[in-house]
Amino acid sequence: MGTVTLGVSLAVPEPHGSFLQRRREGFGDPAASGIPTHITLLPPTEVDAAALPAVERHLAEVAAGCRPFALRLAGTDTFRPLSPVVFVKVVEGARGCAALQERVRAASGPCARELQFPYHPHVTVAHGIDEAAMDRAETELAGFAAAWTVGGFALYEKGADEVWRLEREYPFGTGSAAVTLPRQAAEAAELSRPPAASY
Repeated sequence: MGTVTLGVSLAVPEPHGSFLQRRREGFGDPAASGIPTHITLLPPTEVDAAALPAVERHLAEVAAGCRPFALRLAGTDTFRPLSPVVFVKVVEGARGCAALQERVRAASGPCARELQFPYHPHVTVAHGIDEAAMDRAETELAGFAAAWTVGGFALYEKGADEVWRLEREYPFGTGSAAVTLPRQAAEAAELSRPPAASY
């Protein structure tokens, strides 16, 4: 059956998602049109196609065990010079994102994998383009802000055309058994800024 390349992420809702994707395209990032605006929970991961049912069951179980949490984006930062990425910062909800991605990548599950860099939630707005364009992205989006309640996550698959397509959405559970993910208003100040890969 071969392999497929999967990613799990939190979608940035409209109108913010389309706005940031258009800006990313405008900065000259050639991959922007094929990457929906998101916060990564599982970076691009190649799995056997036969394992897809197990992956979907695992993600459904993770989502069922979580409750919604608040998330806020504000301002920009960069991982340069260690990684050629400019991003919009997650200033509230970072701990919730971190806890969620740990569950998605649980060692006992089908999405288990090590990360190239320590996890640091962010929204990429420029990746691997020339320095002047990266500087523009960091400056021009410095005033960007958005906030919403995260109510679930989504599974994406990368096509042969390098476009990431939504495969399935996983809403969080709302029952008494659901677990509230960590939340703190000033989480950005607590997080170090390690280098991070991006997609």
